[in-house]
Amino acid sequence: MNRRDLLKAMALLPSSAMLGLSSQVMAAPATQNRLLLVFLRGGYDASNLLVPTSSNFYYEARPNIAIARPGSIPDAALALNADWGLHPALRDTIYPMFQQGEAAFIPFAGTDDLSRSHFETQDSIEMGQPLNTSRDFHSGFLNRLAKVLGNNGKVSAMSFTDQLPLAMQGQAHIANTALRNVSKANVDQRQRELIMQMYADTSLSQAVKDGFAMRDEVAREMAEEMNSANRNAISTKGFELEAQRIAKLMRDKYALGFIDVGGWDTHVNQGAATGTLAVKFEELGRGLAAYRTEMGSAWRNTTVVVISEFGRTFRENGKRGTDHGHGTVYWVLGGGIKGGQIAGEQVSLEAGKLFQNRDYPVLNEYRAVLGGLFSRLYGLNAGQVEQVFAGVKARDLALL
Repeated sequence: MNRRDLLKAMALLPSSAMLGLSSQVMAAPATQNRLLLVFLRGGYDASNLLVPTSSNFYYEARPNIAIARPGSIPDAALALNADWGLHPALRDTIYPMFQQGEAAFIPFAGTDDLSRSHFETQDSIEMGQPLNTSRDFHSGFLNRLAKVLGNNGKVSAMSFTDQLPLAMQGQAHIANTALRNVSKANVDQRQRELIMQMYADTSLSQAVKDGFAMRDEVAREMAEEMNSANRNAISTKGFELEAQRIAKLMRDKYALGFIDVGGWDTHVNQGAATGTLAVKFEELGRGLAAYRTEMGSAWRNTTVVVISEFGRTFRENGKRGTDHGHGTVYWVLGGGIKGGQIAGEQVSLEAGKLFQNRDYPVLNEYRAVLGGLFSRLYGLNAGQVEQVFAGVKARDLALL
């Protein structure tokens, strides 16, 4: 039996037959609060997602990749308030949620980790432990949350990934299952051979060979960095179907879920209103909207939090892309949230306000923000928040 057939067979099994997947699995009550964490691996460019439209410095810093002010051109930013706009690729998906009070954004969010390394920062966030102490690399904050809630019989958890992520590792027994195959396009050898034949026995023959060799080397280096940053996460392509499948399981069986989506490391030609990043935003938005639809009435009790390990440089680089940064923007979606707002501490975006003269500063530390959300969602007291995020005082942004 291949993987697809196995998944189809699993879908037909009664709930009792699914118990072998995890000691935490149980049917999720219709009124139970559900949380899905979506991790965008690769550090997405938050400045072109939540556009600081009132900042002249933003437009000076990004002469080629800035998103135009609302109303200036057809593909301009979608106005959220006087200071912020949304990328136009989300016009039909996330923007209506914001207008209906089902989406909010938290700019200047992130971790105090200053490494700007995909691996170190992802690990730091998924562990959710203080940076200045000895850390347990087998204890993730979502696992600790599941343990706190599981002690009261309140939660069933699942990671929808190829491998169990660090965020879900720990004392609570949480399983993982990927709902789609990840495939990568192959290099088109036929076209390469045809081109080389065209220039065979000419003065350009060696130059063509050298060009292909250089192309291979650059592609290999970029692919290695991208794949490493993604950590086997799925891409946005096909995420819509993946999200629908996750929603069916979250609606009926699980109250706590995790999914990671890769491909956000945009060093070169990331584009503006159109282009590489815009396509990813559009695909991600479609997937999240499909998740909302598939949840049905359970959407009222569902919260989706979208995070990334860091943001990217505020200024564009010489290759019309952006490099590893610091602060980022978190998304909070859900049928029961107090959306339609840009939440958390903020600062005007001027040259002198950048962190180390290059990045968003982190004003809304992620553990405090998530601790506040968890407190609202599950009624956690200070002691329970301490078990999830040691040494952190929950910060309530009044989104729930």
